Amino acid sequence: MVLINIFNFIFIFFFLNLYQVGQLFSVAEASKNETGGGEGIEVLKNEPYEKEGEKGQYTHKIYHLKSKVPGFVRMIAPEGALVFHEKAWNAYPYCRTSDITVSSPQNEYMKDDFMIKIETWHKPDTGSLENVHDLDPTTWKTVEVVHIDIADRSQVEPGDYKQEEDPAIFHSEKTDRGPLGPDWKKELLAKTDTPRMCAYKLVTVKFKWWGLQTKIENFIHKQEKRIFTNFHRQLFCWIDSWVELTMEDIRRMEEETQRELEEVRMTFAQNYGLKHVYFPQLHLFPHILGRPPYSQQYRS
Repeated sequence: MVLINIFNFIFIFFFLNLYQVGQLFSVAEASKNETGGGEGIEVLKNEPYEKEGEKGQYTHKIYHLKSKVPGFVRMIAPEGALVFHEKAWNAYPYCRTSDITVSSPQNEYMKDDFMIKIETWHKPDTGSLENVHDLDPTTWKTVEVVHIDIADRSQVEPGDYKQEEDPAIFHSEKTDRGPLGPDWKKELLAKTDTPRMCAYKLVTVKFKWWGLQTKIENFIHKQEKRIFTNFHRQLFCWIDSWVELTMEDIRRMEEETQRELEEVRMTFAQNYGLKHVYFPQLHLFPHILGRPPYSQQYRS
């Protein structure tokens, strides 16, 4: 069975290239904000790639997530089972993340029974395109489209809400963007000369584990929407920090962030006599667990 949800995120006054800078800045900034002792992510590669006419940035990461999943999963998961490899190809405006697999000698039986693939198209529209990922007709009939409004506080979990990260309140001094009122989408449609863009996120998850499939599916549905929403609210409200940056600035920032995280990791390991320490950057890995092939598409 394949279940598909599409998450749509719409941004007003954003050109595609401007959103790309903001997205990469926000990922790096959130990485530093969430750094601390414990589990998280290990970056193995972050380098340019070119394949079959496609150019972009390739990353290979390892996620150590035992403390980041529901308690009922931790109780039954073998030691080391919640270790995942992620390979991502960012050829903006198209991005894909795939080949996420379990890496653990204690969990060999999972193998191909766990997989996550995230495919994103960034389009200069207001989320009106249908089947932007060109799914076959049979699969497309199973799709549930989820529209996420970054200015709608009701879509934010109470514990996640931060006033300084609320697009309905925030006003950018550098760009004069915001705050976004309750009818900002209707106003955007009426202004045909105003830049706009939408991120269409298609998420496919395979998690085959008897007795857990339904619970994991419910968990993944909630977490996908929550993390996508929070991240894009931050991206909008941090615009004054990144709007004047270039891609060269972003790449330098990524390198500096990776060095800083490694320094903190080494210091923590030395202080506590640990051999391996990783840090929580789960905003980069929003789809922690899933069930037999099921997909979601998000538009923002």
